Amino acid sequence: MGLVFSQIEWWYVLSVITIIQLHRGSIAVNAIPIAPQVRGFDEVAVFGHLNPDTDSIATAIGYAALLRSMGINAKAYHLGDLNKETEFVLNTAQVQSPDVLSEDIPDGSEVVLVDHNERSQSISNLVNMNITHAIDHHKLGDLTTSQPAYIRFEPVGCTATILAKISATTTNDDRNIVTYLQPISGITDLQSYVDILFEAKSDLTGLTTEQIVLGNYKIYFFQNQKWGVGVAETWYPNYLLNQKNELLLEMVKEKDRSNLTGILFSIIDILNEKNLMLIAGEPENTVVRAAFNVDVTDQMADLGARLSLKLQIIPPLEVYFNKNP
Repeated sequence: MGLVFSQIEWWYVLSVITIIQLHRGSIAVNAIPIAPQVRGFDEVAVFGHLNPDTDSIATAIGYAALLRSMGINAKAYHLGDLNKETEFVLNTAQVQSPDVLSEDIPDGSEVVLVDHNERSQSISNLVNMNITHAIDHHKLGDLTTSQPAYIRFEPVGCTATILAKISATTTNDDRNIVTYLQPISGITDLQSYVDILFEAKSDLTGLTTEQIVLGNYKIYFFQNQKWGVGVAETWYPNYLLNQKNELLLEMVKEKDRSNLTGILFSIIDILNEKNLMLIAGEPENTVVRAAFNVDVTDQMADLGARLSLKLQIIPPLEVYFNKNP
């Protein structure tokens, strides 16, 4: 196609194509059997992680549609506010946003997890749910099930890739899936679409510093230490850098509010593929210096091209804490 996308761009393109195709039923579903029938409940709730991103929402919608086509009464939900990028994707695809999952979902309800598998990133009473399926591209966390479940994890760019592989139209990697599905997606100019998509994603006007810090944010446990790690991906890093002091104050508030050992927040420059991580204090300063072998100047560390939370940010932190329990 003559297009050169960064690893971030392919992730977004794939997400929107998958949501359009699976929800509209354009892909023939004669896939691998996932489950013969739901056991004992009228509805299975399909949802992604807290502070949902586009992959989380797209995969929940697409997987719910796939399960329904197999006779399972599945419904997509989300656990937090949608960001502007996801709203743009849904509007473009003419797909309605899922409902918010009720906090009082009964114990024993059957649920399907997509794009996450750790309790700290899910509903508060996940331990009381009956997890029947889990589709994810992150590391294995503390997932447990009360009975055998259909579980599929793969180290790919996004959960939507795994979902596309489960369907009949499957290719070997993220780029091939995008190329294969583009003709039936209705998107004729991928580069133009990506430009508009990033413009929507980068629009942070009207958001509070709390909303920015917690917009793409997850809780991790390292050697029994509770850490919060968040990122903001944008075309306009200076907009966030100009709010650096306010963002640092918000990080300190969240650290106290959620009783965290530490909190980290990265400003991801999409165009230049650069990660500038804000350092609120200690022990963050010590940990980041050692884990990433970088200097911290004026409460900020340049992590270079470390852009992926799951592949390039969390693993070095895990290595550090395993060596320094």
